[in-house]
Amino acid sequence: MRTLCASTLIGEFFVIGFAGLVAMKGDLPEATVWTVCGIGMLLSVLLCGMLSRPGAVQIGWALQIALVASGFIVPVMFILGVAFAGLWWASVHYGRIIDTAKARWAEQASAGPDAA
Repeated sequence: MRTLCASTLIGEFFVIGFAGLVAMKGDLPEATVWTVCGIGMLLSVLLCGMLSRPGAVQIGWALQIALVASGFIVPVMFILGVAFAGLWWASVHYGRIIDTAKARWAEQASAGPDAA
């Protein structure tokens, strides 16, 4: 799960940065745009290292909600936010399935060839 989720978060890092560039064209002060985008970018990178800790997936969901909500400032973020929320769901869902299969395979491998 960690690999899939981290890949999604790194993609979000770049999307948040590019959304900040687009948001600067609006009426918002530059400092506000880069403070908010910087926090989002920092959170996405920090979450990559925290994925094995409890609550990290929930914080990831909060980041997805924030990405969708950023569409009120940069309208294309509605589309990108929903796309990344879908990727986040798939990363969590299929990552857990993969982790379960890996654990089952490791259990069978440690039991030896006679266990089959």
